[in-house]
Amino acid sequence: MATAAGEKAPGAFKTIGELSRELGVAQHILRYWETRFPQLRPLQRAGNRRYYRPADVELAQRIHRLLTAEGYTVRGVQKLLRDKADPADSNPMPGVMAATAEAPQHLSEAGPSIDLDRLRSVRNRLADALND
Repeated sequence: MATAAGEKAPGAFKTIGELSRELGVAQHILRYWETRFPQLRPLQRAGNRRYYRPADVELAQRIHRLLTAEGYTVRGVQKLLRDKADPADSNPMPGVMAATAEAPQHLSEAGPSIDLDRLRSVRNRLADALND
């Protein structure tokens, strides 16, 4: 496959500068990700020069997408990568889904501890805030 002058082949290793420009993040962010995500381990040559393999580039792109577009926290991405779950099928805010799943399906199951007037008040304030 021919490439334009100055462009690398699609499978070529990338330097930290090239990956930084591609993702639109600072180089220090990529170095930070390496400390937080053990799966992200570029090759390091003389002078600690980093070379990102295609799999490293894909992982960095995935981390970037999860953090920026899908709203994950660093800890959330760590857990997701550790569990090897597919982010396309997962909720970007897993805590919200967990809280919803644990909530009683009917108010009668909740028992007397739920203050319906307080809940209605909170609901109304949220609705008003969204309408402003």
